[in-house]
Amino acid sequence: MLSVKSLNVYYGESHVIRNVSFDVAQGETVAIMGRNGMGKSTLLKALIGILPTRGGDIGIAGRAVAGTPTYARVAAGMGFVPQGRMIFPYLTVEENILTGMENVTDKSVPSYIYEVFPVLNEMRGRRGGNLSGGQQQQLAIARALVSNPKILVLDEPTEGIQPSIIKDIARALNRLKADRGFSLVVSEQVLSFAMDVADRFLIIEKGEFVYEGPRASVDQAKIHSYLTI
Repeated sequence: MLSVKSLNVYYGESHVIRNVSFDVAQGETVAIMGRNGMGKSTLLKALIGILPTRGGDIGIAGRAVAGTPTYARVAAGMGFVPQGRMIFPYLTVEENILTGMENVTDKSVPSYIYEVFPVLNEMRGRRGGNLSGGQQQQLAIARALVSNPKILVLDEPTEGIQPSIIKDIARALNRLKADRGFSLVVSEQVLSFAMDVADRFLIIEKGEFVYEGPRASVDQAKIHSYLTI
């Protein structure tokens, strides 16, 4: 569903992402983990086209998208939930969700959104800026989902959210992925959340992957060592 080959990303002359390659199968969840400043968000922003790349290939369901604008990648099947959520604070919950439906013929919010995130239904007329951090994260996920992505990319989804809501978001993502059939890439520092959602783990260190393992045999102590050094 997602294929990344030999991707390189720079900030100015600083080489931040170094020849990164990985694939994500249909229906698979891959967690990209690492400490702050190791390249997680940079990699995800390059996937969606917010940051330019210098060499390498990105494919969505067999369609090459490297070098294309962000909206073309969304049209090809990628949904993106940015770090910090970036909802529109002065639009209502429902208006925020509708902004994600540019490429959808039916402009009404799908019923499954409010079934999985009932708090959004209760607050559909409330301004996004008046929601809690956890509610805003659910809103940001809903906004990305209504474009019917083949692959959903989440950047630090647990940042600034209380533990009970983190559990709720993990359950919602697992239910949505099972029901809707999309793949998931999530950058994360909270290992417990990643363990709840991920099928496979990739650890990034100074712009390169230094560890990979499936959930069934993952070495949690080793992952934790990369997160706390």
